[in-house]
Amino acid sequence: MLSPVSRYIGELAQFGALKGTDIANITDVSKATVSRWKAGEMRPQPRNALILSDLYYIVGRLNEYYEPEEVRAWLYARHPQLEGHRAIDLIHDDRSLEVLAVIDRLDNDVYL
Repeated sequence: MLSPVSRYIGELAQFGALKGTDIANITDVSKATVSRWKAGEMRPQPRNALILSDLYYIVGRLNEYYEPEEVRAWLYARHPQLEGHRAIDLIHDDRSLEVLAVIDRLDNDVYL
C-alpha cells in the first residue's frame, strides 16, 4: 500500500507532469530525497509535507482546466495576477492562498 506522500508524488507526475527534480526544487531538497519519499523510505519534514499537500491540491485544481504539461507550464510561468511571481515560488514560500485566489478566478470565469 502506498503512503499518502508516495501517492501524491505519483499523481503530481500524472496530473501535473512534475518530475522528481521539480518537486525537489519546490521543496528545497535533493532529487534523491524525493525518490526516498516516493519509495516510502522516509517521510518529509512537516514544512515539506505542507508544501507537498498544497502543491497536490493546486495541481488537482489546475487539472480541471489544463492538460498535465500545461499545468507544469502554468506553475513555472510568471503571472501578472501574481505580481509577476511564479506559482511554484509562492507555494514554496507558504503563499499558496494567493495561487488559489487566481484559480478561483478561473472557476468564476474572471480573467483579470
